[in-house]
Amino acid sequence: MMDSLELMRCAREALLSKKAANITVFDVRNTSPVTDYYMIVSGSTAAQLKALASAVATSLKTTGFTIRVSGTPEDGWVVVDLFDVVIHIFQAEVREYYSIEELWADNPRVE
Repeated sequence: MMDSLELMRCAREALLSKKAANITVFDVRNTSPVTDYYMIVSGSTAAQLKALASAVATSLKTTGFTIRVSGTPEDGWVVVDLFDVVIHIFQAEVREYYSIEELWADNPRVE
């Protein structure tokens, strides 16, 4: 079974395959009891948000990890919860409005 860093990298590759934009990853292992990594991603349309969430789920389906998806692409925000990695997929204007990067700004970013 892959560790949380490998899981995050596989999810990021799946997102990049569907042209995700502005991917930001925070390492929150030392500050969050909930997850190891928070990933914030932008997509341009509701259809792309749906495709991004689907790409992650499809890519990781065989890993044995539980995958939960919340939110609706039409609302501009979908969350893919892999437990060890939580991915927030936003339309750009929704991401800017909520500005959740500020919540984890004190944590190291992962390149």
